[in-house]
Amino acid sequence: MPVAQLRIDSIAAGGDGVARADGMVVFVPRTAPGDVARVSYQQKGRFARGTLVALESPSPDRVAPTCSHYEADRCGGCQLQHVGYDAQCRAKGDIVRDAMVRIARRPTPTSPAVRPAPSPWRYRRKLTLALRARGRDWTAGLHPYDRPAQVFQLRECPITEDRVLAAWRDVLAAGDALPNAAELRGAVRFDDAGEGSLVIEGGEQWTGAARLLERAPSLASIWWKPAGATRATPAASRSAGSSPAASFAQVNAAVADALRAYVVERVLAHEPVQVVDAYAGTGLTALAVASPERHVTAIELDADASAWCAARLPNGSRAVAARVEDALPAALPADVVILNPPRAGVDARVTHALQAARPATRAIVYVSCDPATLARDVGRLPGWRVASLVSFDMFPQTAHVETVCELVPEA
Repeated sequence: MPVAQLRIDSIAAGGDGVARADGMVVFVPRTAPGDVARVSYQQKGRFARGTLVALESPSPDRVAPTCSHYEADRCGGCQLQHVGYDAQCRAKGDIVRDAMVRIARRPTPTSPAVRPAPSPWRYRRKLTLALRARGRDWTAGLHPYDRPAQVFQLRECPITEDRVLAAWRDVLAAGDALPNAAELRGAVRFDDAGEGSLVIEGGEQWTGAARLLERAPSLASIWWKPAGATRATPAASRSAGSSPAASFAQVNAAVADALRAYVVERVLAHEPVQVVDAYAGTGLTALAVASPERHVTAIELDADASAWCAARLPNGSRAVAARVEDALPAALPADVVILNPPRAGVDARVTHALQAARPATRAIVYVSCDPATLARDVGRLPGWRVASLVSFDMFPQTAHVETVCELVPEA
């Protein structure tokens, strides 16, 4: 492979540094804007993948990583620990702007402001680990970024809350109660009420969930998704009425609260009477918007999450357990539509329905965790103008960013 001295110009959506060589874009992991480095690279079609050989002149934005796994084990859980926090936020704003210009074809003269997290460390209240059987014990950890089939044993994770790590230690100490399988995947999370849960994926038979719960005192429930199943179901619980542990919840509670408050502010600015909250989850945003005078239709595919929401919505509002693309046309017209889809973005039928409802809809408030799919979906909405674009750093030390895009009909 050729080796060249390259200057890193920016950070790409996945967290790699971006340089240019021989007329090609070269993506170089673990580099920072402003680095001058010797890089070996290999062409992959119209671009190249690079490997950092040596730093010739480090960027002023470069810092020493906090986590020992970041360099020693080439941990793929974080991508930007080597970049100072202010520079991380600037890079994420540039990623969002680039997607809006290049994919959505929407002029965006400046990068959106990225609202920083209150703390760039110890913010994760959920940690998912890969588990590999090792005799009677388990290797539980993450994947090296350049060897995704491998798993290294996790000793620390400075972006994760201590209570999550402590719960994982309890689970692994009771590892003989886990399903008998060569490979598993597990996630420990704590919800807004402070209850801990464990979701285990894999295995074909499991009789040890109750024993595991007894030996993990910080957990309130255990859920299991057997091999080949499409969803997790309760396996053991200490109490009834806890929130649906298998449903999606943001990992950074402080930033999630700030983002939700901003979304509610933008929705209420349009003085709506009818609101659709699509991909509503357990309905925290719907509940914040709904009132006796303001009716919300909360659409969510997860039946448990939808039922949780329905039980708490006031009269006049409702929850619909269905795919958004199937239920949205019947829920329109609405004054404001909230979209908060998974990383894949919305189905084309969703943007088609919104186009048809444009004369009666005052605004779309789109919450996105992927700038590329956000930009693709905005590009599918001709006749809608970007009224505001604000990002939130939900995931410090990683390349991920949450963005709220407010769209209003063109005059």
